[in-house]
Amino acid sequence: MSTRNFFLIMTIISLSFNLFSQVHIYNLKANATHDLDSAITLAQQSNKHVFVQVGYNQCPWCILMHNFYTADKQVDSVLNIFYVPVLINYSRDNKNEDVMTRLKFPQRFGFPVIVILDTAGNVIHTQNTLYLEQDRGYNKDLFIDFLKNWNTTAINPESYN
Repeated sequence: MSTRNFFLIMTIISLSFNLFSQVHIYNLKANATHDLDSAITLAQQSNKHVFVQVGYNQCPWCILMHNFYTADKQVDSVLNIFYVPVLINYSRDNKNEDVMTRLKFPQRFGFPVIVILDTAGNVIHTQNTLYLEQDRGYNKDLFIDFLKNWNTTAINPESYN
């Protein structure tokens, strides 16, 4: 590799990190316990599950996933039909350790990670998002299938009678 190409690649990487560090989808000062409790209350009222995205603002994959499911109308629609979404920050500045304990330590899978809660706030699934990726993004069909497979109807045993 030539020196010129090396510097070009390093510049692109540096700009990418700077770009992602400017995006703030996670609120570092948010009261994660309050946000989670509010989402659970709303889920109970609407008979939905809670879709918890755990990550941090300097995580390119966290930003990419959030942008993916909010920008794609079909994915966003399926998500909002079945779930109450909530973002929980886990970063050096704010690890939200009480919430991570409550969510059964999802950070063990890396970031971003998705945790699905039932209407009572119980963890029913933790998803390593690596399995929803394709190439340099997320696979729409896999993501929609995941959302459909963990909704309130899908895990209700009576729906299989």
